[in-house]
Amino acid sequence: MYKATVNKQHTFDINEQTAFEDLDLAQLSNTEWHLLRQNQSYNIRLISIDHDTKTAIVRVNGNNYTVLLKDETELLLESMGMTAKSGSKADVFKAPMPGLILAIKVNIGDTVQKGDALLILEAMKMENVLTAPHDGTVKSIEVTQGSAVEKNAVLIKFG
Repeated sequence: MYKATVNKQHTFDINEQTAFEDLDLAQLSNTEWHLLRQNQSYNIRLISIDHDTKTAIVRVNGNNYTVLLKDETELLLESMGMTAKSGSKADVFKAPMPGLILAIKVNIGDTVQKGDALLILEAMKMENVLTAPHDGTVKSIEVTQGSAVEKNAVLIKFG
């Protein structure tokens, strides 16, 4: 199962047996399809796909569209609030879900690199190691070991 978003507006689910009641889709080649929907004809061609960024460029009736694809794992993480916007540096690190702080792995003043363990959060009877979303220096720690936190509660501030 994938979720595709076209031009940040139109979102739809794709799976191996995508079915729409008013849709007639014929595959012409590995990269070309003909679509008939509500008596409108569409010629579709896959121009390129970038597996690293999970984007594809699709030409529909001569117009190019960038399509962002998300797989089941990414959708699950997103539903839990655990997505990280690439390239953005937040001054605060927030709880991705409600839970209990089991351990704090950093101290104020520590320099961390992207991916370093910051905290261990118990949620849904699972221990989740929360990691640094980017390089930075720990300015303050807003929670203590054993404290309960809500989703989006500020856990650590970077300076």
